[in-house]
Amino acid sequence: MDRLNKILKDFSSAVNRLEKAINKAKEFKGSEEYSFYRDSAIQRFEFTFELMWKVLKVFLEKEGILCRSPRSCIRAFFNAGYSTEEETRLMLKMVEDRNLTVHTYNEKLAEEIFSRLESYVKIFRSIYETIEDGSH
Repeated sequence: MDRLNKILKDFSSAVNRLEKAINKAKEFKGSEEYSFYRDSAIQRFEFTFELMWKVLKVFLEKEGILCRSPRSCIRAFFNAGYSTEEETRLMLKMVEDRNLTVHTYNEKLAEEIFSRLESYVKIFRSIYETIEDGSH
């Protein structure tokens, strides 16, 4: 298994675990355990985001495009025609949210980030499909 396929498999697994964490948090909404599950989902988002940008980096390298940071990889992915403007804006918002996740002790911020996670899962799945299709 080459490097891209391995990291792509890890990314797919992380997206699935993130979605399960989101659903579990929603199941406990209004209960004492909710903040634990919400924060767990946010941490899953952190892992998944890290894998996402590394998948972009490895995929783009195979295409002959070098990038060194999440933002540069997201922009390069867009410039190469692999994502729409809307998807790219959302991915750049993910960068901001990922950088804010260290502040999850702030309840309002944690709720804001959690409220965006389902839309991020959609983008993660779109990226996975695009790269899986483009890597064959």
